[in-house]
Amino acid sequence: MNIKRSIVLRVRVVFILVALVACAIPYKIAVVQVKEGEKWRAKAEQVNFQYREVPATRGNIYATDGSLLATSLPFYRVAIDPTMAKDSRFKSGIDSLARNLSIFYKDKSATAYKRMIQDARGDKKRFLILNRQQIGYQDMQKMTEWPIFRDGRLGGGVIFEKVEKRYRPFNSLASRTVGFLNEDDYGAGIEYSFNNYLKGKDGKALFQRLAGGIWKPVFDAEDIKPDNGLDVFTTLDVNIQDVAETALRRQLTDRNAAFGSVVVMEVKTGHVKAMSNLQRNKNGVGYSESYNYAVGDIGNTEPGSTFKLISMLALLEENKVSLNEKIETGNGAHRFYNQTMYDAKNGGYGTITIREAFEKSSNVAISKLVDMHFGSSPSKFMAYMEKAGIAQPLDLQLSGEGKPFFKKPGTKTWYGTSLPWISIGYESKLNPIHTLALYNAVANNGVMMKPLFVKAVGRGNTLIETFEPQVLRKQIASEKTVKQLQELLEGVVTRGTARNIKNENYRIAGKTGTAQKIVNGRYTETYYTSFAGYFPADRPKYSMIVVIDSPSGIAAYGGDVSAPVFKEIADRIYALDMELNPVDQSKIFLAANQTGKMPFISSGKGEELQGILNVLGVAAKSPSVEDWVKSSLVAEQVQLQINDTEKPVVPDVSGMPLRDALFVLENKGLKVNYKGKGRVIEQSISPGTQLAPNATINLVLG
Repeated sequence: MNIKRSIVLRVRVVFILVALVACAIPYKIAVVQVKEGEKWRAKAEQVNFQYREVPATRGNIYATDGSLLATSLPFYRVAIDPTMAKDSRFKSGIDSLARNLSIFYKDKSATAYKRMIQDARGDKKRFLILNRQQIGYQDMQKMTEWPIFRDGRLGGGVIFEKVEKRYRPFNSLASRTVGFLNEDDYGAGIEYSFNNYLKGKDGKALFQRLAGGIWKPVFDAEDIKPDNGLDVFTTLDVNIQDVAETALRRQLTDRNAAFGSVVVMEVKTGHVKAMSNLQRNKNGVGYSESYNYAVGDIGNTEPGSTFKLISMLALLEENKVSLNEKIETGNGAHRFYNQTMYDAKNGGYGTITIREAFEKSSNVAISKLVDMHFGSSPSKFMAYMEKAGIAQPLDLQLSGEGKPFFKKPGTKTWYGTSLPWISIGYESKLNPIHTLALYNAVANNGVMMKPLFVKAVGRGNTLIETFEPQVLRKQIASEKTVKQLQELLEGVVTRGTARNIKNENYRIAGKTGTAQKIVNGRYTETYYTSFAGYFPADRPKYSMIVVIDSPSGIAAYGGDVSAPVFKEIADRIYALDMELNPVDQSKIFLAANQTGKMPFISSGKGEELQGILNVLGVAAKSPSVEDWVKSSLVAEQVQLQINDTEKPVVPDVSGMPLRDALFVLENKGLKVNYKGKGRVIEQSISPGTQLAPNATINLVLG
C-alpha cells in the first residue's frame, strides 16, 4: 500500500511540473511579443540588416602621354528577386526571359531557367543568382531590355552586382613597374606604392541577409556613396618602354641569360621613361617580369667596372692624377697582399695613360692608382660614396628599394685587399638604378636627380598633388672633374671597350661593366654584364643602364652583351624623339618637277601629307588619308597612291622619314639598322620579298 501511494505521489508531482511548464511557455511568448517585442525586433533587424562597405572604384594609372596603363573595368553578376514582379508581368515575361538567359549563358535550357526562377518565386526567395559568370557593361545594358528585367530593380527584381577587375590595355608592358595589389593589400610597383591614392574611400550601404548567407543590397536614404580613387600620372613613355622590352628580350633570348634589366631616365628631370625587368620563366621557355631587379634587394649586386667611374671621381677630386700621365700595368697581373688582380686582356696593356686605362677598363691600373693614393686612408676614398650620393637608398617612390652596401674600413670584414677590389666594383653592392643615378648626375653636369616614376595624382584634369623633379646632390664633384669624367665616358665608346656601339648619327658616352658572379662563396666563370651611359653625349637628354645576368657564349662581357642593347634602344629613341631628331619640313618636298613650279612629296602617312599639301594650297588626290601613301606628279597635280604595307612581304619604305620606316618595318618583325640622315633612299631587302623570321634590313638615309 505504501508503494502505491508513493507512485501516485510521484505522478502527481510530475503532472504539476508539466502543467507549470505548459503554462510558462505561453506566458513567455506573451512577454517576448508584448513586453520585450521592441528589443527582439531590433535584434533581428541588426542580424538580418547591416550596413556593409561598398568598394570605391580604383583610380587609373596613366603613361606620360595619357595612355592608360591600368584601369578598373566594371563587371556584373546577374541575380534576381523573383518575388518583386507582379503576377501578370511575371507570367507574360518568364518564357522570353528564360529563353534569353539560355541563349546568352549557353549552360542550361530555357526550361531549366524557367523552372529555377519559378521555384524560387514559389518558395518566396528574395535573392537568386541566375549565373555566376560575370558580364561586361555592354551585356548588362542589353539585359536591361529583356522582359521582366526591363522593369528594373523595383519592378522586375533584377539585381546587377558590380564587380571591378583591373585591366591593362598594354598587357604585360611595364607590368612590374605598374605592379599589382592582391586581396591582402600586398603587392609591388605603383599599384602598391600609391595605393593610398588609388584605392579611394569605400562607401556604406544597407544589405539584407538572406538564406545561405547571401547579402542583398537594399536602398536606404542613409547610404554613403564611395569616394573613388585618384588617378596616378606616371613618367613612363609607352613607346620607349616597348622599345626597351623588345631589345632586352631579344638579347636575353639570343644569349640564354638568366635575367636582365633596362632603365631609361630623362637627364634633367630624373623622370624614368622606361623600366623593364625580364627573368627566364620557370619552365625555361621565354621571359617575363616577375621581380624588379633594377630596384629590389635581389638586384643589389656587385656592379663591376661601371663602378670605376667613382674611383676616377675620387682620384680626380683629390688632384692625385692627370688623365695623360702614364701607369704601368705590366703583363696584366698585380699582387695585392695574398691575392692577384688580373686584367681581362691576356698579357696586359703594358704602359698606358690613365685615360687609356679607363677606356680599356684596366683592373690593374685603376686598383693600383686607388691603392697608391688612398691605401693609407681608405676612409677618405669611401667618403666619396656618400658625396656622390650612392651610399644610401634614394628614397624612391616605389617600395622595396634595395640598400647599397659598402664595407667600412676598420671593421672585421675589411681586409688589406678590400680597397683595390672595391675600386673596380667588387666587395660592394648597388642596384642598377643607383648606378644609373650616378651616371645621370655626370650627364647632368654634376647635379644628381632623384629618379621619379610618378609626376602627379589627380582626378580628370584636376591635379591634387604634383611631384616636382628633386635634386639629391647639388654637385657630386667639381665642375672640372665632371667635365673630365664626361670625356672619359665618351672615350670608352670612341676608343675603348664599347667602340662597337659608336655611330655617326649621334654620340654616346658610357662605361661597360663585367663582374664575375659568386656561387657557393667562390667566383665563377659566369658574369653580370652591364653598360651605363647617356646620349647624345654633347647634349645629354637620356641616361640608361642595361644589365644582363649570366649570358652564355664566348664573348660574355659588358661591351659584347649589354652595350649593343643600349645602342639599339638609344637608336630607336633618337629616331622617335622630335627634339633630338627634328624633321626638316622642307625635306618633305623632295624637288620641284621639271618646270620648277610644282613640289611633290615622296612617301608617308596619307593624313599628314594631305594636311601639309592643303595648307600649301597644292592640289592633291588621296584614295584614303588613313593609309600609307606614295606620290607621283600627274598633270600639274600631286597624285597620292596607297602604299600597301599590310601584305605579308617586305614593304617599300623608300622616301619615308626614319620614324615612319621603323614603325612599318618593325611591325613586320624586321630588325632595322640604318645610317645617314633624312629619308630612306635605299633598303637592303627589296620590296615584295617574302618575310623571313628575325631578318635584318639595312637602310640608307639621305
